[in-house]
Amino acid sequence: MYQMIITIVDRGKAEDVIDAAKLAGSKGGTIINARGAGIHETNKIFNMEIEPEKEMVYILSNSDSTESIVSSIREEVEIDKPGKGVIFVQNINEVYGMFE
Repeated sequence: MYQMIITIVDRGKAEDVIDAAKLAGSKGGTIINARGAGIHETNKIFNMEIEPEKEMVYILSNSDSTESIVSSIREEVEIDKPGKGVIFVQNINEVYGMFE
């Protein structure tokens, strides 16, 4: 019945993800600060590895709305271009406290 859309983007882009999701019918989401550690993520400055800051956006959606929300995020954030981020969707078995 519900799915979790998780989007990982560079710091400062999470609000763009939320805005795109709202355009497709989402009521909001949760933004969590994170750090990247992928092979393409680290840079060296003065021989020290610098890991860029990331933001993770969690959006809980009805299964019927998930595809349109993901499409809107992909288009707005250009997620299909290298280095722009990652989106994945997980099925949710039980949800409590959701009021529609």
